[in-house]
Amino acid sequence: MANKAILKTRKEPTTTASGAPDQRSRRSEQSQHQILAAAEVEFTNKGLAGARVDEIAEQSGVNKQMIYYYYGSKEDLYLTVLERAYAGMRKSESELNLKGLPPLDAIRKLVEFKFDYYIKNPAMVRLLAGENMLNAQYLKKSSRLREMQVSLIDVLQSVLSAGEKQKVFRKGIDPVQLYFSIASLSYFYFANAPTLSTAFGRNLAEPKEQKARIAHAVDLILTYVRKT
Repeated sequence: MANKAILKTRKEPTTTASGAPDQRSRRSEQSQHQILAAAEVEFTNKGLAGARVDEIAEQSGVNKQMIYYYYGSKEDLYLTVLERAYAGMRKSESELNLKGLPPLDAIRKLVEFKFDYYIKNPAMVRLLAGENMLNAQYLKKSSRLREMQVSLIDVLQSVLSAGEKQKVFRKGIDPVQLYFSIASLSYFYFANAPTLSTAFGRNLAEPKEQKARIAHAVDLILTYVRKT
């Protein structure tokens, strides 16, 4: 494929004698940032099938051929956007410093974070929904996804172990199952807010509704993990 051949000729960013990126490298990084920002909007609004590279080029202000130069194909660009979205969420989770908190506070903070993150990053919900409709066809190709997930589960296991040691958590909690529960409580709420709002006559996008849901989710999860 011609685009793949172009991709293989790409050179690594160059640096000055001091080791700092040169002007060309900085322009390259800026162009890629603009491409990914525009691509996230395009894929979020239209999905992979409906997204157009021409539109991404127009919105990013970067030549269409440069998009192919950097990413090879629309599908490769889509996967990069997905990985970037996951990496952003994992980075924010790592900054919570859950290991440094008392176990109950750490779990509370993680539950609250998952809701807050989707409120601040609604594109994440739609990107995940689109990739689930594709049966994770593109995420299965990711070499980074599993590594990102493992680090999170390791942190959660440390929190659970500390809680057991302090006799505030019950024994034998599977960190993966716990994360599934925390993630599902938050993701389901935002992914289904339009239909649930219509069905129950309540605007789930209102801050007071979101605050009530977060409190309910925190109570559910803490009730589950606490030692009885």
